[in-house]
Parts: sequence; structure tokens; C-alpha cells
Amino acid sequence: MRFYDRQFITREIAYKGILQRFEDLLTEYFQSDKPQTIGLPSVTYCAEQLNLSANYFGDLIKKDTGKSAQEYIQLKLMDVAKEKIFDKNKSVSEIAYELGFKYPQHFTRVFKQRVGYTPNEYRSLN
Repeated sequence: MRFYDRQFITREIAYKGILQRFEDLLTEYFQSDKPQTIGLPSVTYCAEQLNLSANYFGDLIKKDTGKSAQEYIQLKLMDVAKEKIFDKNKSVSEIAYELGFKYPQHFTRVFKQRVGYTPNEYRSLN
């Protein structure tokens, strides 16, 4: 019993705030110039920033949210993209590059898959 407490309960306490730290990491990432220099954030990058192995980190996120870490990153990415779409002074290509996409077509495809509309359709709806 002592072994169980030491191994699992201690870890639970240590990683209780991991989701909030992950959320803060993504927010800071997209507010910085890292998307333009590094590209899109990966699960491995996020895990390293939080001092965890990628597999363990993925398991924690899946357990907390029911989504994989990659899905969670893409959801956050789409939230940021939706906000940026409303800036009519920027083209969809400029927004794609700001978010870390190498190709605007890839951004448009991912946006359509996740949101159900192309970036231009979404912009005209709102």
C-alpha cells in the first residue's frame, strides 16, 4: 500500500495542474513569434516544455480531456485562428503564416475540417 501511495498518489498531486500549464503554454506560444520561427507546436515540444515524456504527457491529457494532445493543440489552434480571421486587414495567407503553417492551403484544409467552413466562408458569416 505504501508503494502504491508513493508511486501513484504523489504523481497525481504533482501533475494535477498539467492541463492548465498546457493551456498556458499554448496561449503563450501563439502570442509569441514562435509559430513563425518554429512552426506549429507539436506534442513532443509541449511535453518537453512541461518536463514530461511525450507518451506520458499524451496519456495525462487524454485522461483529463478525453482528447489526444494533438487534438487539443488543434482545437486551441482553431480558436486562435477564428479570432484572427476577424481581422479584415489580414489575408488568410498572412494568418496561416502567423499561426505557423508552411502552406496556406494546409491551413484552409485543417480549418475546414475542424470548423466546417473555409476561412473566407467563416469570415463572411460573422
